Amino acid sequence: MQARLIVSPVGATLSVRRVRRPGPYVPDAPSSYLSRGERGVADPVEVLADLRAEGEDLDRLVSGLPDGPAAVGAPGGAPGGAPGGGDARTVAPAAGGWAAPTPAPGWTVAHQIAHLTWTDERAVQSATDPEGFAEEVRRAAASPGTFVDEGAAGPAALAPGVLLARWREGRATLLRVLAAVPPGARLPWYGTSMSAASMATGRLMETWAHGEDIADALGVRRLPTVRLRHVARIGVRARDYAYAAHGLTPPAEEFRVELLAPDGRTLWTYGPKDAAQRVTGPALDFCLLATRRAHRHDLALRAHGPDADRWLDIAQAFAGPPGAGRNPRRAGRPEKAGDGSDGFPPGAGRGPGAGGGHGDGGPGPGPGSGGAPAGTPPGAGRDRAGPPSERPDSAGGQAPGGG
Repeated sequence: MQARLIVSPVGATLSVRRVRRPGPYVPDAPSSYLSRGERGVADPVEVLADLRAEGEDLDRLVSGLPDGPAAVGAPGGAPGGAPGGGDARTVAPAAGGWAAPTPAPGWTVAHQIAHLTWTDERAVQSATDPEGFAEEVRRAAASPGTFVDEGAAGPAALAPGVLLARWREGRATLLRVLAAVPPGARLPWYGTSMSAASMATGRLMETWAHGEDIADALGVRRLPTVRLRHVARIGVRARDYAYAAHGLTPPAEEFRVELLAPDGRTLWTYGPKDAAQRVTGPALDFCLLATRRAHRHDLALRAHGPDADRWLDIAQAFAGPPGAGRNPRRAGRPEKAGDGSDGFPPGAGRGPGAGGGHGDGGPGPGPGSGGAPAGTPPGAGRDRAGPPSERPDSAGGQAPGGG
């Protein structure tokens, strides 16, 4: 069982408890916590388009569940709610329903969507009603160990059709609101502030990670898309923060990271080519690791150098304490990277349901994170993290990522 951590808002004591969702990532982390070659923010138009697509894919997966409404009228959905279309490709039919338990103990599929709904609504409030959001932060500070669960509990109790409609409305509103944020403007968040692009990036990461929890619950394997580049970028940029979150001093030199994209041909690269410390493998596996959706032993990632090896043991793309993470499903650690040249086929990595029933330890507010910080959607593993936060935490400095 995975313990998800909740990062309290500024001024509150950092609280660690078992939760179901991962904590959201705060892209606008201080430069001291970013890999030096990976600073900067994503293009707002691009990330908003990808955030829309990520939400539509997950919508297609849940809208046709047995105890919910058909996906007629769902964004990009197929009549009758059949999964498929666009990038929402799956392997094996979805089984179970909205009440199906997810890897986050105590969290059902409904809780996962409820958490995403609640966090999207908080993000909208941040951009449109700063005073009201400040009150939400004060309430969170008063109950740091429960506010994420409480935020998801209300929506999760709604009828599936009502919850689905509310989530869709919230997603559409969030996209509209973020698109209207003036360049250079900062949006308040739990303990910090961020740009509209960073807010959208964090929401995308959280949507993807919680979508993995739901897919695991339904026995479905979602095929990865190019949108993982946003999640991978966050994981690389948060390298130094991962060390700080464990009370360690980050290495002085930059790492080289080479990830095989979902198409099995493109290589996503970060850091200097001549770096002594390198990480190679499938982008999907790196994203699963950085969001705490799978244990390192179950992934085809390879470290070249002792510092890179240490990083893979502690990597996290979300703010807050690391948490326990998921337990390994198999013994031993892969000795080869999944780059197609050393024993693993391109795109190799976790199979359906890999990662076991552990928490989400990943992006986004909410319970279920395997050590995700506040700001993580509640439904990610028993290690839940509260709403994405960029607040200073016990590791010192500001947490990276506030989805």
